[in-house]
Amino acid sequence: MHAAVLAAHGAAPTYAEHADPQPGPDGVLVRITAAPIVPLDLLCASGTSYFGTRRLPYVPGVQGVGEVVSGAGLAPGSRVFVATTAGMTDGDGAFADLCVVPRSAVVPLSRREAEIDDADVAALGLSGVAAWQALGWRAGLRAGENVLVLGAGGAVGQAAIGAARAQGAGRVVAVCRPGASVARAAAQQPDDVVEIGEPDVATLAEALRRAMPDRADVVLDPVFGWVAEAATRAMAPAGRLVNLGGSASDSATFSSAAPGSRCWATPTTR
Repeated sequence: MHAAVLAAHGAAPTYAEHADPQPGPDGVLVRITAAPIVPLDLLCASGTSYFGTRRLPYVPGVQGVGEVVSGAGLAPGSRVFVATTAGMTDGDGAFADLCVVPRSAVVPLSRREAEIDDADVAALGLSGVAAWQALGWRAGLRAGENVLVLGAGGAVGQAAIGAARAQGAGRVVAVCRPGASVARAAAQQPDDVVEIGEPDVATLAEALRRAMPDRADVVLDPVFGWVAEAATRAMAPAGRLVNLGGSASDSATFSSAAPGSRCWATPTTR
């Protein structure tokens, strides 16, 4: 088969011949039709991942969409989403013609999802799952509640805007960096977009309160740091902030005296 093969950490993969994967007893052999490049792929390929360096060469690709060839009680030709551990453990991923994953890492796609292009499903991927679960499961979003989406120009943030709408949110406000991030966030049609300027908690908090005059019931936060601090000051009493990461910082300071301090800050399960 052909694959994108990583021969050296920190270098780009090359399109090359690679041995066909062989499924074990619980393995599912999938013919890949689309696979996204996500930040975890880049981190693992750099050789600086917290998972450590993996044996080379290997095929990256931690997510993909394709059709079942054989294995584990799935009908050949079934359309599926797969998650791999490429770069996190030794072994190959989804940037190839064929990929083997355990049955537990395969998600069959229903007839409704089958109407969506493979590339679109792959691009949505686990970012969409993270956004949906953070709002509906972790935050317990209720119909009519207002949502602030931090990092709204990123993959999770963009997905969260649509997920909030689909789950019946009231007002949805996107928060992101200037430039291309604004265009990406605005394309998802939030009620408003607030641009993040220089680090200034008070200034950003005031901008968020103007954009969300009835305050935010839920904050989806893949950013943390000073941006999350500002967001808590625009939250309603008993609001919920769900943290999924720390692209701005891995620490933040919250004041019990700040407006909106009667809120719940809850990390997602990792």
